[in-house]
Amino acid sequence: MIASPDMGGSKRAYAYSKALECDVVICYKQRAKANVISHMELIGDVKGKNVVLVDDMVDTAGTLTKAADLMMERGALSVRAICTHPILSGNAYKNIESSQLQELIVTDSIPLKQKSDKIRVLTCADLFAGVMHNVQYNRSISSKFIM
Repeated sequence: MIASPDMGGSKRAYAYSKALECDVVICYKQRAKANVISHMELIGDVKGKNVVLVDDMVDTAGTLTKAADLMMERGALSVRAICTHPILSGNAYKNIESSQLQELIVTDSIPLKQKSDKIRVLTCADLFAGVMHNVQYNRSISSKFIM
């Protein structure tokens, strides 16, 4: 099952769920103030599912880890996350380590500040090299980004 940690990523999550032909769940959150979630609710059922949260970037990991914990409380078998840009500021590493998130998969678009057994880094090098090659030889780059 694909999940979005917030309403802003629902379109992205839905696109992945269509491509992978699987269900989607979305987290709805309310904030008391900046970077403070007062309430989070799930739209959809995660019971008995392996869930993959998708996001573009992860900053403090507060929303991501709260979403993972909520999904596990609601009966998910496992929760992993995949994010493109690992900003990982503030208490991000502590939030990730103390959460029920099984794994966070990120790219090397931003170097990690520290190592974590829960974080796996995938390289962008081949993608960037392929795009630069196609640009150099006046070829299309859309195939590198469109499934």
